[in-house]
Amino acid sequence: MPDSFFDDEHRMFRDSVRTFVEREIVPYHEQWEKEGVVPRELWKTAGDHGFLCLQVPEAYGGVGLNDFRFNMIVIEELVRVGASGPGFTVHGDIVTPYISNYGSEGQKRKYLPKMVAGECIGAIAMTEPNTGSDLAAVRTTAIRDGDHYVLNGQKTFITNGLLNDLIIVVAKTDPKAGHAGVSLILLERGTEGYERSKKLEKLGMHAQDTSEAFFKDVKVPAENLLGQEGCGFLYLMQQLPQERLAVAVGAVMACEKALEVTIQYCKDRTAFGRPIGKFQHNRFKLAEMKTEIEIGRIFVNHCVLLHNAGELNAEKAAMAKWWTSELQKRVTDQCLQLHGGYGYMKEYFISKAFIDSRIQTIYAGTTEIMKEIIGRGMGF
Repeated sequence: MPDSFFDDEHRMFRDSVRTFVEREIVPYHEQWEKEGVVPRELWKTAGDHGFLCLQVPEAYGGVGLNDFRFNMIVIEELVRVGASGPGFTVHGDIVTPYISNYGSEGQKRKYLPKMVAGECIGAIAMTEPNTGSDLAAVRTTAIRDGDHYVLNGQKTFITNGLLNDLIIVVAKTDPKAGHAGVSLILLERGTEGYERSKKLEKLGMHAQDTSEAFFKDVKVPAENLLGQEGCGFLYLMQQLPQERLAVAVGAVMACEKALEVTIQYCKDRTAFGRPIGKFQHNRFKLAEMKTEIEIGRIFVNHCVLLHNAGELNAEKAAMAKWWTSELQKRVTDQCLQLHGGYGYMKEYFISKAFIDSRIQTIYAGTTEIMKEIIGRGMGF
């Protein structure tokens, strides 16, 4: 990546994050993959080091870094080592901004300091078994009854689904109003009627705890409404560009790392008396990937700077998300092919990179939905 994109402060921060990842995550991640979850202690350690919820203002225990390049560094350092287990990005880059931007003063003081410290793990429940990307069609309801809401429904594919202490639930407070009836509800662990499934068995990202949530006549205090009633859909649309940018950041880093290990493999592995990278077909494949990744890197960096300036719109974020995630899928597939039979072996980095990449074109909005957003932005 261009050195001019980061300054000395960023580079010092990266050194700290890299040291943390190498010491606290890398030696244990394989075991966490088997267990299907990372320990809660890791969150507390990350909070102690100041690596969680970087944008939270100092008044609520954060450091108030309104420069997404710092968030970018945390994402990249996790992806660089294949650490797909810790759900720090969902917690810090997706969940806490809803509370920071739309929460009441009481909600901010109650939750944000603990989230920064890693003592309160956050999650968000958007997707339902029958709705997918259509957030306006959610069936989960939160009906006002005096001084509380009664929550009923089901959610699925929830990152930090088992560990979370606080979950933002996307629900209909007015089931007849379409997207204008969508609201966001803050729900705490242990609330009666709120249950979660066992960990969902996924194709990849095995250390990341993903589960379903079930709500049966859950009574939630009215003050747990996040923002204004009926504005949930608007809040989601305002925050999704940052979520999709985070996916794009991770996708480009994943491509760069996959290419790096593959170039080294093509130098070390020989066939017919010479390194396999010397064969024209393989050399051309590597050249093509390097070029496309460089294009992706420049565009994502551009989007990060737009986001810092408050100018990243939904269409541009959708472009970044779909193009880089599809690129990641192609690159990891081609890199695995260049590894030959060894690419299919679990002990090789590229095997896990290939498996973990498959979800990228699906979550945070599928490729098809991204193209729909771009098309609508063009007036169609």
